[in-house]
Amino acid sequence: MASRSISLETLIDADVDAVWAATQDTRQHVRWDVRFSEIVPEPADTDGAARFTYVRRSALHDVHGTGISIGERLRDDGTRTSALRFATDDRLSPIRTGRGYWRYVPTDDGRTRFITGYDYDSGWGPLDLVVRPLLGWATAWSFDRLRVWLEGGPNRRPGRPPAPSRCGAGTGHGPPGRAAHRSAGPVEPTPCGTPRRPW
Repeated sequence: MASRSISLETLIDADVDAVWAATQDTRQHVRWDVRFSEIVPEPADTDGAARFTYVRRSALHDVHGTGISIGERLRDDGTRTSALRFATDDRLSPIRTGRGYWRYVPTDDGRTRFITGYDYDSGWGPLDLVVRPLLGWATAWSFDRLRVWLEGGPNRRPGRPPAPSRCGAGTGHGPPGRAAHRSAGPVEPTPCGTPRRPW
């Protein structure tokens, strides 16, 4: 199975603590991330690694999988990073295994650059030409949903936000509806408002 890579970032008008709380709490995570329908935490390992199970529901089939949060780091400049791995044995899942990170970078004006990068092993072979741009879009849409929610205040539930125009996505393919072309290599995340066009 070939490995695929997706990178993206967005700028959120909220401090690092608020973004961290909304993304690290599994109950909050599913409120904004369309890629997951349910996340259930499991007892932590003796070394502190946090395990979880997840479900992605659809009208035709529910995909079940497992994951592990493998670490976090807090730098002197306030930047935080968390990493995870996830996998499923479901042969109908478009993704078999994956690994990635979230990085939280505080800005001088109190906002947060929220960055992700992850690799995944495709479960659908050649059909990944369809899955890959859709997965990149779902990631960008979820990031913008998180941004709209946090910028609307802590009591606002995430709803349907505007199109994710403030995120820069790097998937190596164009958006759904455009001809997909294989990139020569991974595309780095781009600042919000200045998406790189590799197609």
